Amino acid sequence: QVQLVESGGGLVQAGGSLRLSCAASGNIFSIARINAMGWYRQAPGKQRELVAIVTNGGSTNYADSVKGRFTISKDNGKNTAYLQMNSLKPEDTAVYYCNAKRPDTSDYWGQGTQVTVSS
Repeated sequence: QVQLVESGGGLVQAGGSLRLSCAASGNIFSIARINAMGWYRQAPGKQRELVAIVTNGGSTNYADSVKGRFTISKDNGKNTAYLQMNSLKPEDTAVYYCNAKRPDTSDYWGQGTQVTVSS
């Protein structure tokens, strides 16, 4: 199986920055089948939503609410994805979940990391 370990969450003031990391570990054959990694978030009382996703080829997709502020990247050699979050807003407060996709089975999920932006 594959484990996704997230780090980098925390408390920051509005306008500040945070960088999230997500490292995939475990079965190397399963890891090799991952073709995209991304971040989702879930605020209290709201549904989980896509924040950003990046394919192994480097193609990216962002939620409209974070375009121009967040940047996702992936180091294929380290099986690690990063989310650089700048100009953070209180409405970015949520639990952020790392996600890894395979074309042949269900997604892998991390345990979640809290991001809190104070006004």
